[in-house]
Amino acid sequence: MLNEGMYGKAVAQYLQVKLRERGYCVPFFGCEDWGWWVELRDAPFAFGVCIYCGPEGEGPLDFFIRDSIHSRTMWSWRRFWFVDTGPWRKRLHAELVMIFREDPEVELLSTDLQDPIALFE
Repeated sequence: MLNEGMYGKAVAQYLQVKLRERGYCVPFFGCEDWGWWVELRDAPFAFGVCIYCGPEGEGPLDFFIRDSIHSRTMWSWRRFWFVDTGPWRKRLHAELVMIFREDPEVELLSTDLQDPIALFE
């Protein structure tokens, strides 16, 4: 763990398995200074799932999961033009929502696409 309180390894492992079951190429996951990263190799640009953890308190931890895309288009060196990220973002968002809704041990609090970091400020 790079920064204290960056929990989420079990969530990253869980998503690696679940996303592979749904056909994604998920070669690895790793700890970052802000949380956890789950690499996805399906898109023609750098793409993955970011896992953030809410402040530690009593009871279960709150996790915020989102895709790694911050703009509507990304430059692709492989294709040498800008790629619309919308289809990949929408598909991943729908898959993540389904994964969590299908699991009776997960309490899904929101499917909002709001940036989780803003919630800590």
